Amino acid sequence: MAARLLVLPLLAGLVLLLGTPATAAQAAPGCSGRPAKTVAFATGELRVYKSRTHACAVAVAKAPGKKRAMSVTLQPRGGRVVKDSGSFTTMAGPVTVNALNRCVRATGAVAGKSASTGWILC
Repeated sequence: MAARLLVLPLLAGLVLLLGTPATAAQAAPGCSGRPAKTVAFATGELRVYKSRTHACAVAVAKAPGKKRAMSVTLQPRGGRVVKDSGSFTTMAGPVTVNALNRCVRATGAVAGKSASTGWILC
């Protein structure tokens, strides 16, 4: 009984020290808001997040490791395209646009394969 009473506080302290594991529902690094749309493709995923006033997008490699060409674009309806592209190991982005009462469309590419959302968040 005494051992059980000691183990529970130790486990609770360990969880506080290490933190909780990340889940798919959490925002990507650099993106705030809730997940709005995820589109999988052969070499990765395009993830779009929505906060009250902004939309954010990242393209994430399915198998991170060596550098390869990646890009992500995000465009609000009636606005300019915001793009991040280059040679990355894990992800391209984040890119953020003002999306208060606006539709957006996103495109992501990893190693020559790509996906897009079409107009969403309308």
